[in-house]
Amino acid sequence: MPKMPRIAVVAPTPLAVVEATAALTETTRSEHDESGVHIHPGGQGLWMARMARSLGAEVTLIGPFGGELGPLVVTMLRDLDLTVRPVPYPAGNGGYIYDLRDGERHVIAHMPPPPLSRHEFDDLYGVALVEGMDADLTVITGCEPADVLPAEFFERLIRDIRASGGRVVADLSGDAALAAIRAEVDVLKIAHDELLDAELADGESVPKLVAGARKLIDDGVGAVVVSRAEKPALVVDADGVHELITPPVSTHEHRGAGDSMTAGIAVGIARGADLVDATRLGAAAGALNVTRGGLGTGNRDTIERIAEHVEIKEH
Repeated sequence: MPKMPRIAVVAPTPLAVVEATAALTETTRSEHDESGVHIHPGGQGLWMARMARSLGAEVTLIGPFGGELGPLVVTMLRDLDLTVRPVPYPAGNGGYIYDLRDGERHVIAHMPPPPLSRHEFDDLYGVALVEGMDADLTVITGCEPADVLPAEFFERLIRDIRASGGRVVADLSGDAALAAIRAEVDVLKIAHDELLDAELADGESVPKLVAGARKLIDDGVGAVVVSRAEKPALVVDADGVHELITPPVSTHEHRGAGDSMTAGIAVGIARGADLVDATRLGAAAGALNVTRGGLGTGNRDTIERIAEHVEIKEH
């Protein structure tokens, strides 16, 4: 069994998510009504942290928590066996209320978190830096909305963690992704449409996406993983280009698949796997996640067995 790595996850915008759901079938509805209201910790970093823990990593999650929702989210995260390093956030965390009772996801209410103040910025930076120094690997995630933190935060944090000998996987978009590129992040995971939006590639064909990723490698990024929704992901580094072909599965919920993929990549690298094997684990985590209703959830044994069925195609 691979060692249990220590992973730090920086989550600038933890959320509380409330969902109203219906029973799974008419039979269960009549015999035992499973409809109800469910509350979960949510947001990109929290889904990644949860998946990384499912894969056997020791996970420390760093983020701002406060207001009415923050303490509740911290309690839920600790119940999931995650170590939480909360930074005080008097303005309070954001959240969503969804109605899923007709099988579709409808937003009933959305409360976005406000930008961090200067003191909150400094406190979050300090905690993230020291946890990143102590971890085997740090995962840095973005903000929702993007203006919660300036891009400077991501560039400086990545540079400082790497300067201390740490490794960083970033799953970012927009200005934050550009900041990670300037900081020469070890691995940048980015969706193909975000690559296009940032004008880092001039087309969505495989050759054009690969050309864009290779330019980032030339600029100092260690490796680029380009997710492409239902299409095979691309892995580009100085050694070459690989395509990840996952087994076809029926999609129950597509949200969170990319975050699960990033978590799998991070855990694989932190265990000591090479980039291709780490992304194989990530692809398997993402593939399993789309079959489930819970975001960032999955069973370690199941994911590692799916990984054995992920085909690697070298370009």
